Amino acid sequence: MMKYLFGIVLLLSISCGNKEDILLPKADRTVVKEVADLSPIYIFFRVNGKDTLAEVNRKNSIITTNWILNIDRRLPLRLVIPEVMKLQQRKRDEKEHRNELALNYYSYADRIDKNLAFIPFTQVYYKMEKPQKGIVIFFSKDGKIRVNNKLVSKNELQKFINNFNDKQEEIRYCFDMNSSYGSYIQNKVFIQTIEIKNIVSEECVY
Repeated sequence: MMKYLFGIVLLLSISCGNKEDILLPKADRTVVKEVADLSPIYIFFRVNGKDTLAEVNRKNSIITTNWILNIDRRLPLRLVIPEVMKLQQRKRDEKEHRNELALNYYSYADRIDKNLAFIPFTQVYYKMEKPQKGIVIFFSKDGKIRVNNKLVSKNELQKFINNFNDKQEEIRYCFDMNSSYGSYIQNKVFIQTIEIKNIVSEECVY
């Protein structure tokens, strides 16, 4: 098994000998640069008539390794996240060969440093519904950010969140289900720079 993944566009050799491209998301910052002892999992962008489909290939996944999810940036979150939830649950349900040190990462391309990068999401629990309580930081399809329905710019978000940091209310990130996976990863990389005391591990997609 290869030790590291490299490249901006991943090429997967399939049984018929053809090559398939996955267009990775792009961001301006590297969160994690290298991951060892890994298994690649691919989610391809497919079109069937007027329908967009997400096709998962996890035949090379080994439960005791770090999983790298290589997902096409063109796919909408409404298709990607349910597949991610299934993969997460499979690993969480494993008892006999469970490895507590094995993490899950999304891959993306750092367009500034020109390298492949990774962002961990092992501890994220997804829900495909709107939260019923707490403070919601919502990333919409049009690129805008709303905190409890109040429009906030990226530059203002940290300052705005500081007003909630000493309160006991839960804060969670939420995302528009019709947003592209590419924009989701850009937002995920961005929120790594935001400090929040009461953030919960649950993310909602709706």
